[in-house]
Amino acid sequence: MKTRIKQYLSITKKEWNGLIVLVIIIAGVLATPYGYRLLRKDNTINFKDFDKAAAQLDSAEKNGSNGDNLAGSDDKIADPVMFSFDPNVLTGPQWKQLGLSGRQANVILHYRAKGGHFYKKEDVKKIYAITADDYKRLEPYINIPEGNLNYRKARPGEIIELNGVDSAKLTELKGVGSSFAVRIIRYRNRLGGFVDKEQLREIYGIDSLEYADIKNNVSVNPDKVKKININTISFDQLRIFPYLNYKQVNAIIQYRVQHGNYNSITDMKNIVLLDEGILRKIEPYLAFK
Repeated sequence: MKTRIKQYLSITKKEWNGLIVLVIIIAGVLATPYGYRLLRKDNTINFKDFDKAAAQLDSAEKNGSNGDNLAGSDDKIADPVMFSFDPNVLTGPQWKQLGLSGRQANVILHYRAKGGHFYKKEDVKKIYAITADDYKRLEPYINIPEGNLNYRKARPGEIIELNGVDSAKLTELKGVGSSFAVRIIRYRNRLGGFVDKEQLREIYGIDSLEYADIKNNVSVNPDKVKKININTISFDQLRIFPYLNYKQVNAIIQYRVQHGNYNSITDMKNIVLLDEGILRKIEPYLAFK
């Protein structure tokens, strides 16, 4: 009986070599997707660099018109051309045309970019770079439309809820212009919503001083946060989440493929690339369904 079983299970050297080749081919096919992801270049958008470039573009647009580049010099044109103007919309070259230097024009544009607004003529002379002689020359030509006289800023004590607001409402906050407002909305969309107003400090351009100006006028409603279903989300969808890098996203997806759905944040502690700090940051955004 043993001899018969042994003859039945025995294989020739040729069959053994063929079996080895087959195993190698199968292993290669199974490993190909993993190797591809490890070897291909990470094409994830670097949103920090993107935001920085966007801010520089915004600044360039504010500091010039149609590609003109304003130098921050103190040189003024010899024969200024005077015309009626609204200081809230005037471009850099137009300020220079009125007899201001490039440095003075930059100061005004920077003030507006930070959310500053001119409500009446006298507000122009409050700009530290504008001399008494400059204001005396400009004052007869300043023309602020009536609609701008009522330009609204958040009243003291007024609270703006960050997860339900649009960019126009955000510009009512002190120091928040249209550029900052767009960046706040874009970052909110990537997160799915804010769970803490201090997350504003993660946005490029909002430092401790800017945050101090607005923190008492904003709040967040965590109930409005759009949570991520970690058991169904795709690799490409999870890539835009700002708290995870490419390798961490890949590890989350591969662990789910190999071990099945996550039941809680505890299951994610088994992923080596996710430390306690990352888990604390992402936990409010995760749903386990």
